[in-house]
Amino acid sequence: MTSIVVTGGTGTLGRPVVGRLRTAGHEVRVLSRSTPPYAVDLREGGIALDRALEGASTVVHCATSARGGDEQAARSLITAARRAGVEHLVYMSIVGVDRVPYPYYRTKLAVERQIEDSGIGWTVLRATQFHDLLYRLFQGMSASPVMPLPARVKDQPVEVTEVAARLAELAQGAPAGRADDMGGPEVRTFESLARAYLAAAGRRRAVVKIPLRGAAYEAFRAGGHLAPDHAVGTGTFEDYLTKRLAVTGARR
Repeated sequence: MTSIVVTGGTGTLGRPVVGRLRTAGHEVRVLSRSTPPYAVDLREGGIALDRALEGASTVVHCATSARGGDEQAARSLITAARRAGVEHLVYMSIVGVDRVPYPYYRTKLAVERQIEDSGIGWTVLRATQFHDLLYRLFQGMSASPVMPLPARVKDQPVEVTEVAARLAELAQGAPAGRADDMGGPEVRTFESLARAYLAAAGRRRAVVKIPLRGAAYEAFRAGGHLAPDHAVGTGTFEDYLTKRLAVTGARR
């Protein structure tokens, strides 16, 4: 039985990754900032992180924060992983981090480079945006009677459990370097996705498309965050909405 550490193991992606690995028979240690017995702040590292990594052969790094700190957390994790003799470091990244000059994407790319230069066997999987991200985005945008959307932008959302299955598969194999990108089954306009959300949530809103400025917006508009040649996901946004609203028991 292999010992595998999953950082961010209580998050949207981490939970199904942990479930997949445990079902496959591995001992999985779940790292998060507040969940015992491995409550660890990766930015600080220290004895708690060393204890969590002791004897582990593989680390699946799912922990991330759009509020910052990812590069510091990666440095701490890599240093501790070297001390512990970890053989395989698996990182979850985003399609387009090398093409879209968005601050969070730049951070993800910097972490990729840290992992590549770590001296540890590594695998990086890039995926398009999860359905959950769009759901929360549209939920916030539809709070007012007028729903503003960035003009001429498309997206390719993917089902998180499918990404988790692929990440768990990669974690159980040998270091693979850059794995093939993973995208959702459909490249769709932001407007069509927003209208699907409104219909499923039972909300009537005026949709207004707003042209934006800046290099990041231009890169998104050009499709730098899409992977049409790797549309391997099967779950659609409508599939996700049906499941999400059935679970919540409410039309939101």
